[in-house]
Amino acid sequence: MFNLIVGNINNLLWGNGQLLIYILVFAGFWFSYQLRFVQFFHFRHMFSVMKNSSKGDKAGISSFQALCTGLSARVGTGNLAGVSVAISLGGAGAIFWMWVIAFLGMATGFAESVLGQLYKVKDEHGEYRGGPAYYIQMGLNKRWLAIAFALCLFLGYGFSFSAMQANTITDALNHALNIPTLYSGLVITVLAGVIVAGGFRGIARFAELVVPFMGIAYILAALLITAMNIELVPSLLLDIFSSAFGLQEAGAGALGAAIKNGIQRGLYSNEAGAGSVPHASASASPTPNHPVAQGYVQMLGVFLDTMVLCTCTAFIILLAGIPMSGEMEGIRLTQDAMTAHIGDGGVYFVAAAISLFAFTSVVANYAYAESNLHLFKLDNKVGRSVYTFCYLAMVLWGANASLNQVWAMADMALGLMTLVNIFAIMQLTPTIKALFKNYNDKRARQQNMEFTEQDINFQGKLEDKVWSKE
Repeated sequence: MFNLIVGNINNLLWGNGQLLIYILVFAGFWFSYQLRFVQFFHFRHMFSVMKNSSKGDKAGISSFQALCTGLSARVGTGNLAGVSVAISLGGAGAIFWMWVIAFLGMATGFAESVLGQLYKVKDEHGEYRGGPAYYIQMGLNKRWLAIAFALCLFLGYGFSFSAMQANTITDALNHALNIPTLYSGLVITVLAGVIVAGGFRGIARFAELVVPFMGIAYILAALLITAMNIELVPSLLLDIFSSAFGLQEAGAGALGAAIKNGIQRGLYSNEAGAGSVPHASASASPTPNHPVAQGYVQMLGVFLDTMVLCTCTAFIILLAGIPMSGEMEGIRLTQDAMTAHIGDGGVYFVAAAISLFAFTSVVANYAYAESNLHLFKLDNKVGRSVYTFCYLAMVLWGANASLNQVWAMADMALGLMTLVNIFAIMQLTPTIKALFKNYNDKRARQQNMEFTEQDINFQGKLEDKVWSKE
């Protein structure tokens, strides 16, 4: 019965109905237009905002820590296993549609992260918390919808996503080293428990240390493999573009599979519009102290995740020239591709990469769901203990579950979250535009960039003393 319900919902959202694909593409175009194609015309400024991003304060983590926390959740199974799933089911053309949804998603990610910053609150420890549930409740005054989003978030990031990341790690280690999934699952669960005990700041510090190291190492490996096969790159790019538009023998069926799997796995990887990254954005004290500054930071996160890291995996797989069955293939396809390039060491390299990538996602997912305990007045010792126990239990379960089961549940949770979040940020478009205009007007006039709640007319209400002049 559970599998039937999950299957029917996913069929509506992702399958024959493809509801989310239309919604996400529309939202991407909508925010690109409303924000004057910020991802294109403000591309250089997106990087310049990072110059002073290492400063935080007692209430918020730094913008760089928020970026790394967002990347630690984004950069995981979607970048290695998700890309292989997209290619195995949708062909090389799925990569082009991953790029499209990432380019559009940069504007959507900007919009939701700006809102996460504006409507942030302080918890009982005086630290910033926020996310879609908060801007739905405070900006739209729809508590019932905020609760619905929070429940979907707990199902997704609190439980099923972490289970899916653990599943990928244990499968990769089993394939590379024949380690039983139960043993590796226990180790993952214990390590995750130790790190999440440090709360959001502890997770942010862990992400700040691990994410840059693992990202640079993976990019360098992909660049080396591309250089070794440079003569194949022109035909590879031709294959991606021709497959993306159904110009090969398979025709319309292949085109539909490429679009569906590229967009679905692209969203799962970069999370733009899903409502996850605003939790990291809300926890930051950006420099300059303006909500839009954090929008640029998280827009960069979408770019790095999909346009850089997912492309690295795609090149590794497609340049290997290994046969694919046409059925869903996960992390083992990436491992086999790496083995084709560098020999037996490839399977160990990917196992190590996915273990780091996915483990950082496991702990960042905890932080996102934990941010919503404040919404239910459960950000206390008892509430956190109960949530932590359930989260760790799901990590251990996921380590031993089947691939199809775990991905199906993750897809359903992500889809439901995205539906609610896109509805909310579309409703809050006037506030997003007002913030964007205020930031760029101050920048053009070289004024003090600090934001106060008197600067714009915003929807709903803000938390006392977060953005006031005092």
